[in-house]
Amino acid sequence: MPHQAPANPSLPQNDTPAEQAARAAQLVATQGVYGWTTSVPSLPGAPLLNGAPPANEQPTLTWLILLADELLAIVKNHLAVKKLWAEQNLLPAAPAAIAAEIAALAAIELAIGAIKDKIAHNTSGGTIWSRIAEDIELALGAAGAVALDAALRDQLAHLFDVVSLTAAEHAALGSRTPRDLERYRELFQTLTLPGIGWTFQDDAEFARLRVAGPNAILIRQITTLPDNFALTAERYAAVVNGDDLATALAAGRVFLCDYAALNKLVPGSYQGQAKYAYRPLALFAVPPGGASLVPVAIQCGQDGSVDPVFTPSVRPDEQWGWDIAKFIVQVADGNYHELVAHLAHTHLVIEALALATRRHLAEVHPLWALLVPHYEGTLFINNAAATSLITPGGPIDHIFAGTIASSQAQAVAARLEFDFTRRMLPHDLKERGVDDAGVLPDYPYRDDALLVWQAIHQWVSGYVGLYYAGDADVAGDPELAAWCAELQGEGQLKGFPTLTTVAGLIDACTMILFTCSAQHAAVNFPQKDVMEFAPAVTGAGWEAAPLERQGHDRSDWLDTMPPLAPALQQLETLYLLGSLHYRPLGTYQSRDFPYPAWFQDPRVTGPEGPLVRFQASLQAVETRIVARNAQRRVAYPYLLPSRIPTSTNI
Repeated sequence: MPHQAPANPSLPQNDTPAEQAARAAQLVATQGVYGWTTSVPSLPGAPLLNGAPPANEQPTLTWLILLADELLAIVKNHLAVKKLWAEQNLLPAAPAAIAAEIAALAAIELAIGAIKDKIAHNTSGGTIWSRIAEDIELALGAAGAVALDAALRDQLAHLFDVVSLTAAEHAALGSRTPRDLERYRELFQTLTLPGIGWTFQDDAEFARLRVAGPNAILIRQITTLPDNFALTAERYAAVVNGDDLATALAAGRVFLCDYAALNKLVPGSYQGQAKYAYRPLALFAVPPGGASLVPVAIQCGQDGSVDPVFTPSVRPDEQWGWDIAKFIVQVADGNYHELVAHLAHTHLVIEALALATRRHLAEVHPLWALLVPHYEGTLFINNAAATSLITPGGPIDHIFAGTIASSQAQAVAARLEFDFTRRMLPHDLKERGVDDAGVLPDYPYRDDALLVWQAIHQWVSGYVGLYYAGDADVAGDPELAAWCAELQGEGQLKGFPTLTTVAGLIDACTMILFTCSAQHAAVNFPQKDVMEFAPAVTGAGWEAAPLERQGHDRSDWLDTMPPLAPALQQLETLYLLGSLHYRPLGTYQSRDFPYPAWFQDPRVTGPEGPLVRFQASLQAVETRIVARNAQRRVAYPYLLPSRIPTSTNI
């Protein structure tokens, strides 16, 4: 039988002694499966699941099929790129060997197609994807689904083998390969080159990424310049026409991205080449009467007495220095995004929440029913990252600036420094000084995120109100108290409150659901549209930061960019991570075949219940964001509810 939410959830203090004993026994058994450790080799010190995820944390057949489709697209492009490189004598591969790989891919695609055909009879209308659960049930039954799952995993393993570059291929496409924008664009042979491949050099695009890119949560308002930022009032005025620095600071129109937090990174190397990690400061402003940020100045390091300040310039002797400085910011932003905003502040935070929920909220608890669907796939995907992505010789090691040990340490430090309450969206926006749309009108992440936050808050409020009559029920819930204590203790989740009021419980659950769904979507899906093109955003610089503003040329700028092999690996990794949309927000189904509706309590699912209202609210948010995107210079699609997965599963 599929695992679903209880039809009659109950608070532990309201149960009979026998029911309380049954709850306690179930929790003891679950705690034996979901244990803590801080000794995962790739993330030492982070509180994570002890051991491999259990069977009920494995992905569904639906998820695997979606993964297979994206991976097939990547492998086709990969082989087309290798064919091109061989023709250009960049790769010592015989055409016959590449042809054999292409033939093997065709065989894999046929095998995956045969699996999909078994569920494609679709006798009741709709698309295969809209009716996949029913199709599987009608065609195969549960035993057949298990067999297909195994067959599909086998084919996926073959695909991952094909897409891996050999040591010889990494060596061949190292420093000897000339950097050139056209070569980076040629990495997109059968995949579509994203628009940023043509716009990334524009200053307006550079500024837009601070408020609508992969890392739209770092920028903050400042009212005084940092002591270590050596920008003068004269240079500010030369950049922002009709403005002066003191007036702009007093009006709250000056904003800073400071990458000082990347202090754990120790520069690594690749194929004998040094990589460079940077900790720049980047200043932006909203001009008088303006709506959007403009870039003002970049200091490529934290020492204002050594690191020069670059400003936008059309002078031939300064233009390329400015472009190098922008690239340095993008390298820092790539590291902050991937290690801090993405891995640490979503994936690793959510893992602690998932473990504490399994260990201390019984399966008849209403909060267990609310929270568990938002953890679907997280322990599996985190384990995959910990064992393949952020390991020696893995993609993070090749693509990003730090030694793999220092990148791991950076992520763990960011996880332990994450403050749950301060990071709640309304608190975070206010603390960074970016909550006032009158001061910073153009901030798509803020505006769309607030709509989703409010919809989730209303859903949680309606749901919690069904089971908690008042603050006394919250304060008297022993499982809830144990949950909070574990998150504060073994979970090491800084700032997690001791919950004693209904309002506090609603805020905490809103933060959890938002982080699992919308916040992860906001940092995950721009990886495909923005970060897959290495000249736009990448993980490492390949030359030291310049110590002079003048005297640089285009070749100096290109030399800071990665070799082709890690650029291709970046494309493939981030395309995959940014492509898979599974179970949109507001969709609650069991993860067990045949995937029935999750909630069974009619008070939740009835026509006047909070779930129906939540789904209607999300549709209204969708309509509003679509209208906003029609007016924006560049659409911001990442917080459309239809594109926000319910859980962090990729």
